[in-house]
Amino acid sequence: MPQEFSYEIVEEIAVLSTNPKEWTKELNLVSWNGRPPKFDLRDWAPGHEKMGKGITLTNEEFEELVKTIKEM
Repeated sequence: MPQEFSYEIVEEIAVLSTNPKEWTKELNLVSWNGRPPKFDLRDWAPGHEKMGKGITLTNEEFEELVKTIKEM
């Protein structure tokens, strides 16, 4: 049986790209199931009613990613 979940986009940070079907790859702060928000990178359908697979990062993980990118 599929488990239900909830989400709230707390802050829309950036739209990185849009595909021909108008889905957007976005970086947002998202609260999943009422938990504290995390950085979230995934594809979203117009209006955020559907989503693709993505990744979530804690503040510490996001800071490490930013640091790594800057060092490249």
